Amino acid sequence: MSKPESAGHEYDVVIGGAGLAGSAAAILLARRGVRVALLERRADVAAYKVLCTHSLQACAYPVLDELGLVPALERAGAVRNQARWYTRWGWIEPRAATAGPGLPYGYNIRRSILDPLIRSSAAQTPGVDLLLGHQVTGLTKEGGRVVGVRATTPHGDVEIRARLVVGADGKDSVVARCAGLRTRQHENARFGYLAYYRGLPLRDGSSHAWFLEPDMAYALPNDDGVTVLAVLPDKKRLPAFREDLEGSFLAFVRALPDAPPVDSAERITKITGMVDYPLHSRRPTAPGVALVGDAALTGDPLWGVGCGWALQSAQWLARAVARAAADGGDLDRALLTYARGHGRRLRGHQLLAADFATSRPFNALERLMFSAAARDASMARHMHLFASRLIGPLRFLSPVAVAKASAVNVRHRRGR
Repeated sequence: MSKPESAGHEYDVVIGGAGLAGSAAAILLARRGVRVALLERRADVAAYKVLCTHSLQACAYPVLDELGLVPALERAGAVRNQARWYTRWGWIEPRAATAGPGLPYGYNIRRSILDPLIRSSAAQTPGVDLLLGHQVTGLTKEGGRVVGVRATTPHGDVEIRARLVVGADGKDSVVARCAGLRTRQHENARFGYLAYYRGLPLRDGSSHAWFLEPDMAYALPNDDGVTVLAVLPDKKRLPAFREDLEGSFLAFVRALPDAPPVDSAERITKITGMVDYPLHSRRPTAPGVALVGDAALTGDPLWGVGCGWALQSAQWLARAVARAAADGGDLDRALLTYARGHGRRLRGHQLLAADFATSRPFNALERLMFSAAARDASMARHMHLFASRLIGPLRFLSPVAVAKASAVNVRHRRGR
């Protein structure tokens, strides 16, 4: 539950934003002996993010497991998110090898369930003070480094001091702006609209994505029989959507290959979307500051990576800085470790996503890998690992993988 805060009270870490990244970071830091103030601008513990893919990719499963949330997600009806992808060469449908382990999975679950669940878990974690209705408005600095935050509250303005300030306040991060961390922006040549449906069956109950070059779409089964249906067309189609949103949305979905039966399903929300959603990247640290989740890196929503990366970045930060934050160790060195790890793990993914966000067609290497994955089971599994962000671009496009894809396509052309 929310606890009152008095000005000047010191913590080891103060976190701005109690969404996925902030709540996860608070839990994982506090379990390592760190005293945490977790600030959330909204006053309701059950508040949640509305516009989202609602997908936790397989890369996030180890974090969910460490947080102890997997049983609660299963009880809440979260859907294990196996996926299939349409391409011009047919469907890529990853399946576990006959004698091998099952495919790694994450979960699809609506943020209306996920956000209150993880925020309540943070509030119940010893060492975490969840401060609802606290909006970060600025940073306190001494000697060139950040030593706390200023915030507005229902009871007036406060200053909360800490050795480390964590920005978990989204793509328009106040913490990042006040810390002077510049934003690198990549324009997105697609726009997106989504709606929730009930009674929309999908083959095998799996997530679907359509690569239509340049247009995109996806359908994600969620808890309680609800499916999130999204379209991400090239911006050349935006005037038609502005003129007739519902008609354009439905026409787009009906024209999809093996289209889901949208006309027989019940739409339970309005159609909402993003006309302009650029990709943001920031250096994730400054003296006394770290960024997690969308505050550090905002990906293209068509890949559904935001929730998973929010949880992963929280885990990476906790592992890197907890000891220094708690016992007065070398915090700058710990932050450098976090920044290097964050960049090493996510920079390649983001650069590829930014390039694809130009709405270009597949390049030669992508044509090779996607076509092979549509024709060969082991290449489909390789694609699954990359799409789940369990391997990076270098491993996905390793010489061995490229050679195997080439061999698959040669055999296909020869009819074998």
